[in-house]
Amino acid sequence: MTTELLEQAISSTRGVLVNVTKQQLGDDTPCAQWKMSDLINHVVGGQHWFAAMVNGEALDDADVDFASTDFLSAFDEATECSLTAFRADGAMERMLALPFGEMPGAAFLGLAATDTFTHGWDLARATGQSTDLAPELASTLLTGAKHSIPPGFRNEEGNPFGPEQTAPAGAGNADKLAAFLGRKV
Repeated sequence: MTTELLEQAISSTRGVLVNVTKQQLGDDTPCAQWKMSDLINHVVGGQHWFAAMVNGEALDDADVDFASTDFLSAFDEATECSLTAFRADGAMERMLALPFGEMPGAAFLGLAATDTFTHGWDLARATGQSTDLAPELASTLLTGAKHSIPPGFRNEEGNPFGPEQTAPAGAGNADKLAAFLGRKV
């Protein structure tokens, strides 16, 4: 397996992130408890977390405020760390010890791609950008999510996923994925 899904998710999210301004950092997002700055910190920090998990390392819990810096450059650096970790020999086959259980690296790559892409959707929705992001990738991620997210992973707080929502008629694949993951579309 290659890192292609994650690379596509990164590209899609970067295409949204490049249009986010510092003036929007206090704005609300589809993630109920997060402002834009929180979401950006999660998107960038998540890439570091993915790399740490693949590498079997502990992640420094220090709260880094990526949103207060050049967050696009921070995202680029973080995604390179993540991709490097997933591309390492044996990373896809290795069983990874994650906070929620063990998972093969290839399955974790799918989770990383879905998380990266979906939070790009959140950024787009919060900033009024088009949410019709990478339709083929969104379809692939939706299929994977439907096979891998059990009902026990859903709750009203949305942690890790909220109750499945209904996407409106004619919704694009990215909107359908967002609705499946608990976003109101």
